[in-house]
Amino acid sequence: MQEISWWRTSIGDEEIARVSEAISAEHLSQGPVTAKFESALSDVLGVPYVMSAPSGSAALFMAMLAIGVGPGDEVIVPNMTWIASAHGAALLGAKIVLADTVADRPVLDVTRVRDLITPKTKAVIPTHLNGRAVDMEALNRLADEHGFHVVEDACQALFSKNGNGYLGTQSDIGCFSLGVTKLITTGQGGFVATRSEETYRALQAIKMHGVVTDEDGRETYLRPGFNFKYADILAAIGLAQLDRVEERQEHVRAVHERYARVLERLDYLEHIGVDVDGGELPLWVEVTTPYREALRSYLAGNGIETQRVHLHLDLAAHLAEPGIYPNSHRFSREGLILPCGPSQPLENVDRVIGVLSDYRPPA
Repeated sequence: MQEISWWRTSIGDEEIARVSEAISAEHLSQGPVTAKFESALSDVLGVPYVMSAPSGSAALFMAMLAIGVGPGDEVIVPNMTWIASAHGAALLGAKIVLADTVADRPVLDVTRVRDLITPKTKAVIPTHLNGRAVDMEALNRLADEHGFHVVEDACQALFSKNGNGYLGTQSDIGCFSLGVTKLITTGQGGFVATRSEETYRALQAIKMHGVVTDEDGRETYLRPGFNFKYADILAAIGLAQLDRVEERQEHVRAVHERYARVLERLDYLEHIGVDVDGGELPLWVEVTTPYREALRSYLAGNGIETQRVHLHLDLAAHLAEPGIYPNSHRFSREGLILPCGPSQPLENVDRVIGVLSDYRPPA
C-alpha cells in the first residue's frame, strides 16, 4: 500500500528549463531574474513594491527592522500562529504580547487587541493562517486611532482574498513565504509587499547590510541590516510556478471541496472551514477532534500521513507571556492537517475520506 504524504507539491520540466536558462546565463545570485520575479509579483498583487527575501521568516524580520521595532516596544501577535510571527520582533528586543483567536477560526481576535494596546505598542501582526482573513478593517481602524503599524503575516495566504482584495496588501507591510508547503514554492524564499516608497527604500538598505550605493558606486552605511539577498536560480522556479498559479489554486480548492462535502457528516471531528466563496484560498485542510492522537495513529496504520497544527505560542518560555487563551489552546490541542496540497492527487483524497468514514472513535 503506497503511503499518502500529508503534502504534495511539484517541480516540473518548465521549472527545470528556467533554472537551466538562469545557470547558462550565469544568473546565480540576486540579479535580473529576481528583479523580474519581484515585478511579476508586484503586478499580480497590485502593489507598487515587492522585495524578495530568503524566507517568510526573514521577510517578517526585515519588516520589523523597516518600521524600527526595538527594545521598549511591544508587538501584539496571535497566540495561534507559527512562531516566526513573533521571533522577528523578539530578536530585536521587543516584548511580544499575545492575543487569543476567535472561537471558530484560528485567526487573531481583533476585539481582544484593543484591551492589549498600550503607549508602547509599536505593531500588530495579524496572521492570515491557512488563507483565513483577519478582520483587517477593524484592525486598521484601531491602528489609525492608536498610531501603531500593521504588518500582515500572509505567509500562508498568498493569493487569498477578502472583500477588499489580496491579503497581505491591506496594511503597512505584508510578508509572504515561498517555502515548500506553500501554494507556489521556490524551495526556500519569501517576499515583502508594501505601498510605501519610504518603507521600500528602507527594505532595500536592510537587504544589503544597511549599505546604499549611489550612481558613482560610492557606499554609505545608512542603517543596520544583513545579507537578505534572494537568488536568481530560485526566482527562475518562482516565475515558472507563477505561470501555473491559477491551475494550482483550482486544485487546492478542489481538494478542499472534496473533503468538505464528507467531513461535515463525520460527528467525531469538525472541519475548520475556509471562506472559499469570499475569496479565501484553503492552502491546507484542517480539522479539530478530541481524538486527534488516536485518529493520527489509525490513519498512519492505513498508510496516511497527517500533521499536527502549530503549538500555541504561550508555550514558548523565551517569549515569557503566560496567560489564558482558550480558543488557541483548543486549536493547538485538537488541530490536525489532512493530506492536501497543489499536487495531491484527488484519488488520494478519496482514499483518505474512505478511511475517515470507517473510523470509530474510542468509547
